Amino acid sequence: MTNIDKQPPRRRFLIPVLGALAVLAAGAVLYGTVQPAGKAASDCPADSAKLAATLAPLAKGDLAALTVLSEPHRAIDIAFQRDDGDKLTLADFHGRPILLNLWATWCAPCRAEMPALDRLQAAKGGPGFEVVAVNVDTARLEKRGAFLDGVGVKTLTRYADPSGDVFESLRKAGKALGLPVTLVIDKNGCEVGSVEGGVKWDSAQAEALVQALKGG
Repeated sequence: MTNIDKQPPRRRFLIPVLGALAVLAAGAVLYGTVQPAGKAASDCPADSAKLAATLAPLAKGDLAALTVLSEPHRAIDIAFQRDDGDKLTLADFHGRPILLNLWATWCAPCRAEMPALDRLQAAKGGPGFEVVAVNVDTARLEKRGAFLDGVGVKTLTRYADPSGDVFESLRKAGKALGLPVTLVIDKNGCEVGSVEGGVKWDSAQAEALVQALKGG
């Protein structure tokens, strides 16, 4: 009779179970942290999570509507176009942070928000940051230009998605329940935060957010 055979039935059962747990623990040490069941590892680099932690304290005052992700994830690579018809995807902006804003001419809060986004782009835009404001109207497309001119937008590049696919893709992902909606995307192409509804984007807090996105 082996030593195991001499143990009480409960201990005979626990010994192999504890041995298996020891093997799993050793594997976690050797190969990295084991993800909880049903939870995939983030595919964003560590500096995206670090950036999110930096942004979290800014979610107050004029940015109270900002939701910062504790675990950033890759932004959905949507496609849209410039006014001249040139097609782009979010991948084309890789290497610099952006605010991706969806708006429409029939959206009343957008009318108040677009001038503020334009002023933010004028103050902070350049090679290291861009406000990417995408119009998602699917009808009467000629109204887009008149809308932007009417609210005094001068700096924003005019992007649009007349197919409606951008809004639908984000809606299905639970990221666009209405308009306007803004996604905060870092230089790695990772979503680190989002805002549902209009925001005073020309505020000091918004400029601090952009400065953090740009790396200080």
